[in-house]
Amino acid sequence: MELHIKNMVCNRCKMVVKAELEKLGFNPIRVELGEVVLPEDISQEEKIKIAKHLSLFGFALLEDRKTQIAEQIKTSIINLVHYLKDPLKINLSTYLSEELHLEYPYLSSIFSEVEDQTIEKYFIAQKIEKAKEMLTYGELTLSEIAFQLNYSSVAHLSAQFKKVTGTTPSAYKSDTSDKRKTLDEI
Repeated sequence: MELHIKNMVCNRCKMVVKAELEKLGFNPIRVELGEVVLPEDISQEEKIKIAKHLSLFGFALLEDRKTQIAEQIKTSIINLVHYLKDPLKINLSTYLSEELHLEYPYLSSIFSEVEDQTIEKYFIAQKIEKAKEMLTYGELTLSEIAFQLNYSSVAHLSAQFKKVTGTTPSAYKSDTSDKRKTLDEI
């Protein structure tokens, strides 16, 4: 049985969900971002028990199909921006359609309805958050960051960065206050 779980956005989330399900007596076959596969079907009471327990850690079970699709889109984008090492060689729309096996206009419509923002805005927000992380570490130049995040130029990254954050990448780097968001806050 598949369970779809909201706010699973990193490898630590996967470890927490797996450990907590095992504490409750469920032994997942597979735990991925946003999804858990259990070896057998569970009752509605067991679902409620899991939902209540996971909510203590900021997770939520997703029952509605549209919400599940929106979460799968978010998970795919988070994987793309934060975990894949190679730049995307195809359009985001093609990538999402291939990942989720659904037509992009349908995905776009559902995402906008559920999340009250476009897929593109969410994608840009994730890329800017990744840029903030890279700037904070200070290991890469702005040119290297722009390349890794698949921007056509430093100017393009800087313009989007300023539009989203209200500050330039250089000003952000020199400011010592903590402004980063967790992935589930984006």
